[in-house]
Amino acid sequence: MELQVNGHKTFCYTGGKPFDPAQPTVVLIHGVLNDHSVWAMQSRYLAHHGWNVLAVDLPGHCKSAGPAPASVEEAADFIIALLGAVGAPRAALVGHSWGSLIALEAAARLQERASHLVLVGTAFPMKVSPALIEASLNEPEKALRMVNVFSRSTLCAPPTALGPGTWVYGASMALGRRVLRSNREVNVFHRGFVACDSYAGGNEAIARITCPVLFALGAQDQMTAPKAAQGLIAKAREGGKQVQVAYLPVGHHQMTEAPEQTLGAIRDFLAR
Repeated sequence: MELQVNGHKTFCYTGGKPFDPAQPTVVLIHGVLNDHSVWAMQSRYLAHHGWNVLAVDLPGHCKSAGPAPASVEEAADFIIALLGAVGAPRAALVGHSWGSLIALEAAARLQERASHLVLVGTAFPMKVSPALIEASLNEPEKALRMVNVFSRSTLCAPPTALGPGTWVYGASMALGRRVLRSNREVNVFHRGFVACDSYAGGNEAIARITCPVLFALGAQDQMTAPKAAQGLIAKAREGGKQVQVAYLPVGHHQMTEAPEQTLGAIRDFLAR
């Protein structure tokens, strides 16, 4: 589905279903150098089980036009504008990695308009090593290889994710190259990493949310290690939020390394 958001074309994958105002809406937000396709299994399932699905390409990424967000706050404003463009009064927000910070900030701003918040592979602060930030700018192919080594716990894709025999490392490399080349004006790899590294509003945002929150963390995640999310979890619990934590036996690509477990955690949480 294509929408006009802030005067620019925005693409959202809907799982093959038209938007139905009578149904609840879930927005799926990708991370750095990804696009809507990383949610392939989860978006299809939810779309065929009673949800409007908006698996978005962030601005300046792949099928979406407009300036690529330079900060978590800019991206959160975009998500709010997206809901206005599609006419969704409320939505569940699901984000992975950088997308988790975007979902968190958007939920804090939306208040009661956010029905659920799911943070997949999250951390706060989400610091990125200076070497990786520098490589993403000056040697993006090297940085892409580094990310795809650090972020994976297996090179074997479960059949429910990408299909038997899929070379997951090669597929991830190809996706990263495609996303990077989709924007000739801005290096979205470097810009996304800087946005993650510089975001300082996580504690304030988690204190302001009014909806239940699920943390879906990879037990073997080397990019956003589970211990790096414990501060946010504690802060949410301090405020009396409804908090769930799911530890998945994988690395940073929860949606493709553990597609069924990730879907199950999201599905059961959204059913509350």
